[in-house]
Amino acid sequence: MMLRWLGAGLGVLVLGLLILGVVTTSAQQTPPQPHSASPPQQQAAKPANIDRNGVLMLIRSTLLALDHANKTGNYTVLRDLGAPGFQVNTAAKLAEIFAKQRGDKLDLSGVAVIDPQLSLLPQIEPNGLLHMAGFFPSVPSQVNFELMFAPVEGQWRVFGVSLSVGQSAPMAPAAPEAAPGKAVVSQKQPAPPKPGVPAKQPPVSTQ
Repeated sequence: MMLRWLGAGLGVLVLGLLILGVVTTSAQQTPPQPHSASPPQQQAAKPANIDRNGVLMLIRSTLLALDHANKTGNYTVLRDLGAPGFQVNTAAKLAEIFAKQRGDKLDLSGVAVIDPQLSLLPQIEPNGLLHMAGFFPSVPSQVNFELMFAPVEGQWRVFGVSLSVGQSAPMAPAAPEAAPGKAVVSQKQPAPPKPGVPAKQPPVSTQ
């Protein structure tokens, strides 16, 4: 699966939620294909040979770098950490792309201590990019991410970033409040005693 990344902040939806920011490039070059009599077969992605610790380092380092950039307004370091294709975005362009997140004061610091849940296990796309996706189940909102990395001098460097924020779990409705002036618990009161009736006096006889 090959995603189309747009540098203007528009693009794919992650898990059906609104994307808050997309950092991408359209500077990829497709190598020339040799002529053949039969149409070329579409290559499929294959699982990436990378352990869990390596995956966590890539995810956390990328999102924390983005978090620092959003909080400081300086996207130079984030840009320098990217692959050459990512660096076609200037620091000013990155600031423009992530203006919505910065204005909403999106806090990604929790990714340093929360383990992500992967919805797309790391795989190598036919173009050689490392691709993964998942979410951090934080409260009250979870952070959904989709990342792509390009190989540069034996290291994976960020090529594309996509983030969205959604509700982590359904919330139960609040308990209804009692109307003012009415008791919450009603108890049956005993009936008041009936007033006593004087006993009839026997008739008085006179001689």
